[in-house]
Amino acid sequence: MRMYDLIEKKKMGEALTTEEIYHIVNGYTHDEIPDYQMSALLMAIYFKGMDVRERYDLTMAMRDSGDILDLSSIDGVKIDKHSTGGVGDKVTLVLGPIIASIGVPVAKMSGRGLGHTGGTIDKLEAFPGFNGALSEEQFVNQVNNIKIAVTGQSKNLAPADKKLYALRDVTATVDEISLITGSIMSKKLAAGTDAIVLDVTVGDGAFMKNKESALELAKSMVDIGKRADKKIAAVLTNMDEPLGFAVGNNLEVIEAIEALNGNGPEDLMEVVYELGSQMIVFSEIETDKAKARKLMEEAVANGKAFDKFIEFIGAQGGDVSYAKDIKNFKPAKYVIPVEADIDGYVHALKAETFGLASMSLGGGRETFEDVIDMSVGIVLNKKVGDEVKKGEPICFVHANDEAKAKHAIEMIKGATVVSPEKCDHMKLIIDIVE
Repeated sequence: MRMYDLIEKKKMGEALTTEEIYHIVNGYTHDEIPDYQMSALLMAIYFKGMDVRERYDLTMAMRDSGDILDLSSIDGVKIDKHSTGGVGDKVTLVLGPIIASIGVPVAKMSGRGLGHTGGTIDKLEAFPGFNGALSEEQFVNQVNNIKIAVTGQSKNLAPADKKLYALRDVTATVDEISLITGSIMSKKLAAGTDAIVLDVTVGDGAFMKNKESALELAKSMVDIGKRADKKIAAVLTNMDEPLGFAVGNNLEVIEAIEALNGNGPEDLMEVVYELGSQMIVFSEIETDKAKARKLMEEAVANGKAFDKFIEFIGAQGGDVSYAKDIKNFKPAKYVIPVEADIDGYVHALKAETFGLASMSLGGGRETFEDVIDMSVGIVLNKKVGDEVKKGEPICFVHANDEAKAKHAIEMIKGATVVSPEKCDHMKLIIDIVE
């Protein structure tokens, strides 16, 4: 079959067959189809879309382009959690140990941060010595032994996605539901777990800026998961303001440690408990979500969740003294308050700009080769809906460079809205798709 004919077919809005989709994905992965033809097809898909069968075939062809992990030797229902990204999102650091302490196997593959969204592996490397590149054997053994392991994505896990995403990124074809679904779900299905819980973030700091597009993506991913015989659910969570108070690697790790010790921000814990209760229900340890949440709350209250976190960090070579005493984390050179100009209520803390401000301080990377400054970032003192007095800090900028700090403060001021009128705190859980 000729790629020219397949481009023409999709350009006219016709559905590609299963055989044609596999031919395209395999051909492009193995450099048999050139970028210019694949770019043309991606643009045709962007404008004409794919039906649910095409979408499933695309996902499976991308999954089958590389290794598929065999986790069958792990006891119990293996569960993965995936977030579509946000600002201040340290959910995995809190959720994983809580769930594992209850007895649910957490086999998690995570990535590194790029742009204003932080990566879980980057944050875990705040613990000196932490090994975020486990072999498959190490990964399986650790989940069997302590119920939790987090590792970076295998180089040969859905290689078609890596190549396709790089092309989508430079051809303005990233934001198409079928292509997004295939990208996310091909990796999740290749990771070999039995169940998947998706955190689909919505709002200013998320990829999906509005509920309608986020709900469409969530339904698409859940449909693919079910077609692949996985237990799956998606939770839409609010990302109009940063999650929790901390933005930045060490700062978020410290907040996660405090959360596991019972002092977590209310919004962070609401997301953790909603996602976690779904994971526990999938595991069948408890089938009632309210009772599942209570199990999680008890695990935090009695210290089992924090003990599991210590065990997990230590098992992957991390220095647990940092978790036991947060004073071991190297602080930033400067801590500068950003103060309110008037009395009133916080109406907006635009998440994306806060993320970009942290990145400008050195807390993120523009390319995968960039080195992150682990100590910089932003710590909020107020959230949307909170009252604030003139001169009271809205947040604190943690910086190692005065010029960068000045620039970040200007960005933060432009992303903060204080008004005399009262306003509500943000609703965290927007919708659930099962």
